[in-house]
Amino acid sequence: MTEQQGNTQGESERIDQANDFARMAAQAQRIVADFITRQQKKGLIESKGPFDVGEAFAEMTQKMMADPARILQAQMGLWEDYVNLWQHTATRMMGGDAGEPIVKPAAVDRRFRAPEWQENHFFDFIKQSYLLTSNWFLSSVKETQGLDKKSAQKLAFFTRQYVDALSPTNFALSNPTVLRETLDSGGENLLRGLSNMLDDLERGGGKLNIRMSDKGDFTVGENIAVTPGKVIFQNDLIQLIQYAPQTKTVHTRPLLVVAPWINKFYVLDLKPKNSLIRWAIEKGYTVFAISWVNPDQALAHKSFENYMFEGPLAALTAIEAATGEKEVAAVGYCLGGTLLSATLAYMAAKNDKRITSATFLATLFDFSEPGELGLFIDEEQLTSLEEMMREKGYLDGGEMTTTFNLLRANDLIWSFVINNYLMGREPFPFDLLYWNADSTRMPAEMHSFYLRKMYQENALVQPGGIELDGVPIDLGKIDVPTYVLAAHDDHIAPWLACFKATELYSGNLRFVLGQSGHIAGVVNPPESNKYGFRTGKITKDESGEDWLSGAERHEGSWWNDWQRWQSRLAGKKVTAREPGAGKLDVIEDAPGSYVKVRN
Repeated sequence: MTEQQGNTQGESERIDQANDFARMAAQAQRIVADFITRQQKKGLIESKGPFDVGEAFAEMTQKMMADPARILQAQMGLWEDYVNLWQHTATRMMGGDAGEPIVKPAAVDRRFRAPEWQENHFFDFIKQSYLLTSNWFLSSVKETQGLDKKSAQKLAFFTRQYVDALSPTNFALSNPTVLRETLDSGGENLLRGLSNMLDDLERGGGKLNIRMSDKGDFTVGENIAVTPGKVIFQNDLIQLIQYAPQTKTVHTRPLLVVAPWINKFYVLDLKPKNSLIRWAIEKGYTVFAISWVNPDQALAHKSFENYMFEGPLAALTAIEAATGEKEVAAVGYCLGGTLLSATLAYMAAKNDKRITSATFLATLFDFSEPGELGLFIDEEQLTSLEEMMREKGYLDGGEMTTTFNLLRANDLIWSFVINNYLMGREPFPFDLLYWNADSTRMPAEMHSFYLRKMYQENALVQPGGIELDGVPIDLGKIDVPTYVLAAHDDHIAPWLACFKATELYSGNLRFVLGQSGHIAGVVNPPESNKYGFRTGKITKDESGEDWLSGAERHEGSWWNDWQRWQSRLAGKKVTAREPGAGKLDVIEDAPGSYVKVRN
């Protein structure tokens, strides 16, 4: 190839790249313009909306202006920090020893782990400038006097969303990793990223629906949720799966797993190596799991009572028909645990003793301190949410997913913005994130009851505060042996709120505090040896913090601790039971068809 031909080919490639970029830019302009037009027609851009915090910020501004001395003091503090940072950076640039940084990221902050953030003077200055400013914003909101507790929490939450969004890691020109990739690829990463973003906008109908995992990476029943079993019962709300035994003998009492219906049950049956369901089967339990329906408008009328009667109570009847056993051990996770606690209280009022032990995983009972989720539940937001649900008959699963993702925005939103749009990469195939995106809808009547009675009124812990089928329930009447697992870093069911279970139940209770968060703290197989847990004696009227100060730390998974506890309550061993061998015919193979219905 001659030099002239090479130049011609290079010019042609540059023209092609320019045309590609122009084409995608035009497509982006069209999509954004169409999106804005749609939102204006719906009246959403200028409407107040359920998450409006304008009034709260206005109130904060008034409170701050009423104390100008405090404002001046805060500004002087920020100015002094910047002077120190400039001196620190100048010393480093001149080759001197500047000592420790003026400000460091929190130990759990993974945004600034690239070496350039520490080694390069320019990026180190950007990082520390951002941290100083964001910390100043957050502390200014936190220290504003005279705000009511709820307004202060809401302001702190949305201020954190704001400063997280402005992190230099989220922009191509101030992220050294993105800049390096851009130079190495000749900008191809940004072109791929723009294409990814446009795909997400198109897929979300104008709303940015960030992909966390490619749907093609996993298929339910093929490489995820693959524990062998059969669906042996179903109704409008559930399919009941009986899993095939993997031991010759099993404990007498079957194990019923009541998963949450906000997401799908297979969080407890992901891959074989991290499936709690498979692990329990291998330990000699006959395991049944409730797979909830993904409801549509036809099930808008289904209530919390329906979920109790057609969920765990219907499952108990089916288990007796399938195995001949009346007594069952039950495990409830998150919202499934909240339903299980209400069901146990209802059964206690009816003198129904079929559940002989209960395990609660990352479950709220007392909603007086629900963490940041409570910020999304006040009268204004509930009214707006109920209007939205009345239109469709349900709450779309994506709404719940967005709310949960906001609680960990850097990990569950901005990290994917960087990976997908700035680096131009495909999401890494991760079973937990695939499950997280496989959301479910909420029937309007049930969800309204749940949010109002639990979160807003905290009625579940009040004796007689809730009636189910006309029966006032009282958690204090539950006297079965109880195992309560909380996770220290749980942002959905804060562990201190879970600890309040120790004051509620009448039976013997074992409280265990695992590490990590709402999912990883539960899905923690022993083989991974990743997280430890704490146990300790429970003293009457003891606070969670006091309990923690005296709790003993154990290495390894809480699963083994639970097995030692549960095995003593599971009855003698009998010959293993095969699905379909009882009075109920097999309907289909596990994991069934309900779980495969996507939004």
